[in-house]
Amino acid sequence: MKSLQKKYGIFGGAFNPPHIAHSIIAKDILERLKLDKIIFIPSGNPPLKHRDVISAEHRYNMAKLAFGRDKDFLLSNIEAKNPDVKSYTVDTLLNLKKIYKNKKIKLYLIIGMDNLINFSRWHQPEKLFSLAEIVVLNRPGYPVDKVKPEFLQNVILIGNPLLEISSSMLREYMRKGKSIKYFVNPDVEKYIIRNKLYLK
Repeated sequence: MKSLQKKYGIFGGAFNPPHIAHSIIAKDILERLKLDKIIFIPSGNPPLKHRDVISAEHRYNMAKLAFGRDKDFLLSNIEAKNPDVKSYTVDTLLNLKKIYKNKKIKLYLIIGMDNLINFSRWHQPEKLFSLAEIVVLNRPGYPVDKVKPEFLQNVILIGNPLLEISSSMLREYMRKGKSIKYFVNPDVEKYIIRNKLYLK
């Protein structure tokens, strides 16, 4: 008999800006792990954030344009709605557990190998394993031998589609006046231009 428990992937990040690789990777993970949904969670006020991260409101609005029309994707403002509060992943997962407490939902936290290498810097990293399955995108240039064995043995390692696209690359393109057409959803591109984001 098929289990009634649903499996939701948690895909957090700055999405600064969101681009097509985010959608492709999410869809690939959903199909590989037979997940029911992917929840995109734009970060609010991440402790390890970069200097050039624009407001949570803009990033949430762009994520809505980028991912909001796909039936396999959900969008949460659980972090973006509180931009003045430090957003720790462990707190986000605990809050999601409360939101879905009356449903049979199993969470799968999706992170990159670069994050797993620096997992010790995260807030209460050990607790994350009790809240969700940790799915790690095995990316070139980030050797697994740099990961603590106790972390590595408790994660699901999957390959990452080789897409040489990054948000930092697109921000640099825009600062230089280069086109980002086809790298992002057309509505995201319009939003960026309309709001004059990522200019020098």
